[in-house]
Amino acid sequence: MSRPTIAGVARAAGVSVASVSRVLNGLPATEEMVERVQRAVQELGYVPDARARSLKVGRTFQLTLAVADVGNPVYVTMMRAVEEVVSAAGYRLVVTTTGPDVVDEVALVRGMARGYADGLVISPLRVDEDLIKSIRECEVPVVVAGNVPAKAGVDTIRANSPKGILLAVEHLTSKGRKRIAFVNGPADTVPGTARAKGFADAMKEFKLTSAGEIGAADFTFAAGREAGKKLFKKSGPDAVVCANDLLAVGVMHELAAYGLGVPDDVAVIGMDDSELAEQCFPPLTSVNLGSAERGRRAAELLLARIEDSSRTPRRIVVQPSLSVRKSTP
Repeated sequence: MSRPTIAGVARAAGVSVASVSRVLNGLPATEEMVERVQRAVQELGYVPDARARSLKVGRTFQLTLAVADVGNPVYVTMMRAVEEVVSAAGYRLVVTTTGPDVVDEVALVRGMARGYADGLVISPLRVDEDLIKSIRECEVPVVVAGNVPAKAGVDTIRANSPKGILLAVEHLTSKGRKRIAFVNGPADTVPGTARAKGFADAMKEFKLTSAGEIGAADFTFAAGREAGKKLFKKSGPDAVVCANDLLAVGVMHELAAYGLGVPDDVAVIGMDDSELAEQCFPPLTSVNLGSAERGRRAAELLLARIEDSSRTPRRIVVQPSLSVRKSTP
């Protein structure tokens, strides 16, 4: 019979692994939470692993979150969610930037052997065999917030970007828009590939011909302006779906420079549903890919993996929703 784990206590109590860790470490928690966790501990006969506890002095009680660009609003949202969960479990969060190059991602994962953190959540823009190998061989637990092949044998949490694009196109067609264009980031990235496929599939499902597809140099505001300039020289779309909110805001700025109104002349939809979407003018309709939910679940997966390294890896998909604002009719 297998020995009870903290993950099992969390399931029995109907709470998160972070909440169980919080109670067991004597950190502040509600009376109800403490009661539920203690009841589950008693029912399961959970006893902390003495060997693991003896090694605690060798732990850093730091966890690392690695993202491509800490300035991107979607990563800020994710970071806040991760920090909330891990701090409740008694860990500090260290945030670092990998940049867009897979070589730097690999170097960061291999650098975890230096022992400055007890685990890693990484959101890679690009994935290759070297990165998969480094994740598989990493000396500390790793959770990928993104899409890597199942053969990596690692916990993953990812968004359903293709479905998100489908929601965007469905909304635009329901408003009578037929000349829909797409502004993507680099097509060789994980999100770029998924969103390009999503757009192609959506066009096929609604029997539409693309009004133009532009791949930007990156996922930034400036790239959105440049992509918008190229797009409107080529064609006259009545709607544009963008691969993230920064690109969408850049496109809207370029539309204004052309004297075109949003949404009267051209409707615009972004992705990520970041704080920027509500703050720009007009407020941006955006696909919510569950950044906060992905951050929270990634942190919980990492804490569970630290507690029990023999767990079967989980692959979780967070489903999207559409936040409709004034940039679409």
